[in-house]
Amino acid sequence: MTAPNELRLLPWSSPEGKPCYLSTDDLGGYVSRFADNVEVVQLGTATELLEMASETLDNEDADPIELRHLGHALTGALEDVLRVAVSRGHFLMTSETRETAY
Repeated sequence: MTAPNELRLLPWSSPEGKPCYLSTDDLGGYVSRFADNVEVVQLGTATELLEMASETLDNEDADPIELRHLGHALTGALEDVLRVAVSRGHFLMTSETRETAY
């Protein structure tokens, strides 16, 4: 089983807003693969929102309500991307630790 300092931060949170973690040695397991797919979707959504934001901000006649909605969507996407970055960064650090231990 995975050591406590090697838990994978999952790309979603609990209903209470707390982070969720996965403890497994099977990187190809169902939950690991599902989490990988969720991360891909989250990163794709962030990319689409960034493109939309660029277009909307270039429009001098952009509706303030549309801009506010876009700001909320971008905030959520940024939270998702940061969670993915933390998770992957932690994974890289623990992988390097395992490699230097051998």
